Amino acid sequence: MTTNPTGPSQLTTSTSHLAPAVERRDDRTFEMRFTSTPRGARLARRLTAVRLDAWGIPYATEAHEEIVLIVAELTANAVRHGHVPGRDFHLRVHAPADGRTVRVEVTDTRTERLPRRPTPVSGTSGTEETGRGLLLVSRLAARWDWHPRPDGPGKTVWAEYTLPERVPPRDNSNERSE
Repeated sequence: MTTNPTGPSQLTTSTSHLAPAVERRDDRTFEMRFTSTPRGARLARRLTAVRLDAWGIPYATEAHEEIVLIVAELTANAVRHGHVPGRDFHLRVHAPADGRTVRVEVTDTRTERLPRRPTPVSGTSGTEETGRGLLLVSRLAARWDWHPRPDGPGKTVWAEYTLPERVPPRDNSNERSE
């Protein structure tokens, strides 16, 4: 059976090897820099999906799909509107130990293009292909905003997603290693 490595997929094997060897239960944080390209945004989305599953927010659940969609929108915006040649964007996904929220932060290095609060525009046909990403984020997230990047030029756009019920960290200690 041949699989398409570039098509949409979900991992069917254990992903415990992708998590840090010593990840404390109270520290579920994934952060990484990605190239400010569509490929970097796709990789950020896929790695976040793997990490959420490892944290006990499984594939094919509403929470998993909505958080991954938030990551997709924020990283796509960083590539499209926050791109500075030669500079990467930074993704940070954090799920506190209480298991109630997941916070997504995307930092780019472009200062002059700041996000505007989305407002539904009356009289539009709804067929536009762009301009609705932050509107979608605002509908999925409990709250979102942005702030200037503290350590240099740019900004961080963040969104907090409220999980429908407490999602405790997955105990991977009983899984067999391959």
